[in-house]
Amino acid sequence: MAALLTPLLPFIRDDFTLDYVQAGWILSAFNLSYGISQLPAGWLADHHIDPRILITLGVSGVALCGLLVGLSPTYIMMIVFLMLLGITGGGYHPAASPLVSASVEPKNRGRALGFHQIGGTASFFLTPLIAAGIVSTLGWRGSFIALAIPTFIFGIVLYALLGRRGYAKKTKHSIPDSHTAASARPDRLRRLIPLITLGVILQVLVFSAISFIPLFVVDHFKASEETGAILFSFFHFAGLWAGPLGGYLSDRLGKVPVMLAVSLLAGPVIYLLSLVSLGWSISIVLLIVGICMYTGMPVSEACIIDHTSPRNRSTILGIYYFASRGGPGIIMPAIGYLIGLLGFKTSFTIVGATLLAVTLVCSLFLRGSRD
Repeated sequence: MAALLTPLLPFIRDDFTLDYVQAGWILSAFNLSYGISQLPAGWLADHHIDPRILITLGVSGVALCGLLVGLSPTYIMMIVFLMLLGITGGGYHPAASPLVSASVEPKNRGRALGFHQIGGTASFFLTPLIAAGIVSTLGWRGSFIALAIPTFIFGIVLYALLGRRGYAKKTKHSIPDSHTAASARPDRLRRLIPLITLGVILQVLVFSAISFIPLFVVDHFKASEETGAILFSFFHFAGLWAGPLGGYLSDRLGKVPVMLAVSLLAGPVIYLLSLVSLGWSISIVLLIVGICMYTGMPVSEACIIDHTSPRNRSTILGIYYFASRGGPGIIMPAIGYLIGLLGFKTSFTIVGATLLAVTLVCSLFLRGSRD
């Protein structure tokens, strides 16, 4: 449901006659509520609620809200339903990531979290292609409605499968992690903060900028809406393999070197969006930007899990997801304003320069650190 929003944005924009700022608020409504809902969801997953319930709400509950988005009669009602979609989806990651980490040895944690990332990434890769194929027949509303039904059914099936495989109650049998307490030393926590800050900024700025790619392709290059949706999928294609690769590299080489490498690369590559043409160049740039973001995601998650105790792990992850998933909800309207005022090329340049500057500052605090 969330993956439908960006590729269908040109259709939604035309239907409701929106400017760039209003289009940015459509993206913001979901992302901001999605981020904020991570905070209570993480705490609930640690203390009160069976993680399976939060995971099911994050699938079937999102599907029901996606159905309402497709039926929304006005722009304001769509904003409301997108906020509900974000709220129901906010419990998935704080509940699921600790279950994944508890099922593997600590030395393979980054790789496992990278493989877990494939599910959501596959959706963001395939959904724009599916939407481009069916939107001409069903329209953007029909696309939401058609995909909501199987998504709802899948959430119910997943709930049953998790119970059958031993996740019916909050996990208490985590594999012992002898270095967790040692990792919580103040000196290591001082390095953890800039590393997580870098992971959050990388995701927020990259995802916020890339979310305007369909409008960039349609308005700047005068291409079709379907072309914009297909090119957007190039960005997410990287996540099908960059997530597991990033997790594997962080397990072997260390989290700090991997995070610094992709962050230093991402800023200049976003700037290159201001120089691309419609063809192979924009496809390659989008693919490289996707590699940077999706490589860094499991690194950030593994770092948090390594440095937190199991009893408050979901709560800390909720704070991280609040910043990384909710941050675009704040940034997107601002980028929409910049695009309307300065154009796409200047706006991409500003985002790329900001990301590079933040990376350089964080690298000063991470010198000589491996994890």
